[in-house]
Amino acid sequence: MKFNLKTDLELIKSQKEAVNKITKNLKEKEKHNVLLGVTGCGKTFIMANVIEKIQKPTLVISHNKTLAAQLYQEFKDFFPENSVHYFVSYYDYYQPEAYIPQTDTYIAKDAKINDVIDRLRHEATQGILSRNDTIIVASVSCIYNIGSPENYKNISFLIKKDQKIQRKELLKNLIKLQYERNEIDFSAGKFRVRGNIVEIFSPTGEEIIKIELSTNEISKIFLNGNAKNPDGKFSEIKKYRFFPAKFWVTPPDKNPLAISSIKLELDERLKELKKQKKLFEAKRLERQVNYDIEMIKETGWCSGIENYSRHFEFREPGSPPFSLLDYYPGDFLILIDESHMTIPQLYSMYRGDKARKETLVEYGFRLPSALDNRPLKFEEFEKKINQVSYISATPGKYEIEKIKSKKQKLLTEVLIRPTGLLDPKIEIRTTENQIENLISEVQKAVDKKERVLVTTLTKRLAEDLSDYLEEKGFKVQYLHSEVKTLERPGILRDLREGKYDILVGINLLREGLDLPEVALIAILDADKEGFLRNETTLVQTMGRAARHPNGRIIMYADEITNSMKNAIKETERRRKIQEKHNKENNITPQAIKKAIREWDFSKAKKEITDISELAKITDTNFLKKEMQKAAQELNFERAARIRDEIKKIEKR
Repeated sequence: MKFNLKTDLELIKSQKEAVNKITKNLKEKEKHNVLLGVTGCGKTFIMANVIEKIQKPTLVISHNKTLAAQLYQEFKDFFPENSVHYFVSYYDYYQPEAYIPQTDTYIAKDAKINDVIDRLRHEATQGILSRNDTIIVASVSCIYNIGSPENYKNISFLIKKDQKIQRKELLKNLIKLQYERNEIDFSAGKFRVRGNIVEIFSPTGEEIIKIELSTNEISKIFLNGNAKNPDGKFSEIKKYRFFPAKFWVTPPDKNPLAISSIKLELDERLKELKKQKKLFEAKRLERQVNYDIEMIKETGWCSGIENYSRHFEFREPGSPPFSLLDYYPGDFLILIDESHMTIPQLYSMYRGDKARKETLVEYGFRLPSALDNRPLKFEEFEKKINQVSYISATPGKYEIEKIKSKKQKLLTEVLIRPTGLLDPKIEIRTTENQIENLISEVQKAVDKKERVLVTTLTKRLAEDLSDYLEEKGFKVQYLHSEVKTLERPGILRDLREGKYDILVGINLLREGLDLPEVALIAILDADKEGFLRNETTLVQTMGRAARHPNGRIIMYADEITNSMKNAIKETERRRKIQEKHNKENNITPQAIKKAIREWDFSKAKKEITDISELAKITDTNFLKKEMQKAAQELNFERAARIRDEIKKIEKR
């Protein structure tokens, strides 16, 4: 299939020139391109047009999950007929395994995996392995080890109608692929058996496969393409391929060789530790590794199996791990969104991971091969790049350095917005009584039905300020990194819809957020020079108000720092160019009109894991039916929660 862009939007002159220039460079095999585009100029729309013209599988890398979610939704809207996926870290909470020698404290790995995101990761890898018309929007976690694509693809299990197979063998194959049998909690990556019928919930959460068996033979295979509705209509199919339910699953024939390799490394490491008189560490390591080996022998998997990935993939020590980039074909396109933030994150991931694991290895918690379960080094990432476009309103030194020999050709600048909107006006006010002044300005904005963003320097201040504004009668919410991944887009949608008038945050209220209703941005402590108040950050933060005709910025500061001065200078430069363009073309700035829509993942999450929506329903007859349905499915926890909701309604 080919990429087919579906939209009612039309490219304006500056956008069309940008698309043609970037497309020409890519077709001429230029490896690096930079798109410098102001907030609201339509960078995503420009790149969607480039993808349609280039017709290459595309990886879009973003530096935070919230922006990645927004980009995913936009590309999905632009390419409804194509394969568009979302790939981010699947942890709602993650405490990595660590050891602190100074206090002899071992911290076991503790993580809460988000099942929805886990399914989406599988959907993304399966998508790129089976279709060329694929776009994956990913966070920087895409450079982390996820196992060999060859193993992932080759260990898949194909079933066909009339295939000779015993039920026991079918179930055994599913278990080898790490599907779990569960008769009560039927969810993604699980299967259940009812007589001669085996039902499997795909790891992607999108499909339910029903297999009917007769005497040692598959008589029928049914597929429900909408697993969010398990009672939906099934259609008969002739064959189906099962991919692994987890990453790092290896072909059974490779396990004996991999286990031998692990044992060999263990023997060598034990000799080293004993030679260093670290007998306690040697005993600890021996016990842990032998336990893991037994688990792998019995089940094909163990907790922390990724730490042995080098052995299962037969890689040399120090060789780069397999990441999402290895699942792509050789000729593909990378788009690095907000590159001034994303590139530094890609650069720093390896070093932090290495320091933690070296301590675990030194004190006998892990084999040295655990160091090869890691993110890519930045140099390794660069080697995997085929062609890349860096996209930002404020490109960094790295991006500019990559194109300096052909800067005029490879730098594309888009400063004009289709709506004619100008960069926002900027005002500087003293920090004395800044909260009282802020409340006054917020009230003016709320009276005009405008939305407000307030940026602080700490999470504590964001939460305290939110509480204080709420006490003053404002509809307010805070947004920072501790807010769960799948909840963030919902908060942004609620802001647009007017459930909240004010959003208070730290560094999530910057790059890329598309909030046309936001007219006022207040930057507290703007003169506190540093990462959160440097030139790039200030320009990006101010850009959030560039989608509103009344966009304005208030910086609370007692002095004007160099970062403030440069950010104001750049904003004024762009504003002059925009004003000149509007005057020459007789353009009146207009507000951006963008539909507010439910985010796909929030719908799926409610349907699969939550009954919070039922609490809003007052029809007890409907709730009683839901309760009975849950009880019949043996989902007693859900039934009990619905029963409690019914009691609350009857009591009221």
